[in-house]
Amino acid sequence: MGVSSTEKPVALVTGGSRGIGRACALGLAEDGYDIVINYVGNKQAANEVAAGVAARHRRALVVQGDVGSEADMLQLFKAVDGFGRLAVLVNNAGVVDVAARVDEMSLERLIRMMQINVIGSFLCAREAVKRMSTRHGGKGGAIINIGSVAAILGAPAQYVDYAAAKGAVDSMTIGLGREVAAEGIRVNAVRPGLIETDIHASGGIPDRVQKLAGFVPMQRGGTAEEVADSVRWLASPKASYVVGAIITVSGGR
Repeated sequence: MGVSSTEKPVALVTGGSRGIGRACALGLAEDGYDIVINYVGNKQAANEVAAGVAARHRRALVVQGDVGSEADMLQLFKAVDGFGRLAVLVNNAGVVDVAARVDEMSLERLIRMMQINVIGSFLCAREAVKRMSTRHGGKGGAIINIGSVAAILGAPAQYVDYAAAKGAVDSMTIGLGREVAAEGIRVNAVRPGLIETDIHASGGIPDRVQKLAGFVPMQRGGTAEEVADSVRWLASPKASYVVGAIITVSGGR
């Protein structure tokens, strides 16, 4: 499923220090990519992922930066340029907030939600296209956005703002995919469902997977590795004719 041994392309994973990002970074390293691990706050966790990449005989570069900051992302992609040829972007970094109704949400919460989950994904995709597109002298590549099944469920009384942000990511996937398909870039997305990561704790519901597992047709939460497997497939030559697709990894939910 990986790349040829004579090529050493780079995969950039935003939010790559934990959860789905971590699983994507390690999985893509197994597939032959050198990995740039972007993180915002937990340097120790990012360094642990880098050690895992090195154990898979691939190079790793750890770069701190907030995807919602244009200045940070320009510095991140500058670091990528000095590391190797960008072949894969996994737009994974994102946030939730504590469960709330829409009539309880502050302006600050809404701005943060859209700045990181939507604008951050656009900023990274923009910079990736500049490097990958044959229109800009690039050799092509793959952009994989991490969405959420919340986009189609709506997340009422919990995170309608998060669901709306991930709906925007779905739309960006389809539109950008069609925009750059003739320029050697494949843009697709993976839409996780109830996955066992610590994002639920950051939203104030650390046992959310256990509470909701009974609503999943498969009667369990998924793992970060199960999401990463779809990301790895979309990044690979086996998905060479797949553009604008959104793969739902939700156990049927």
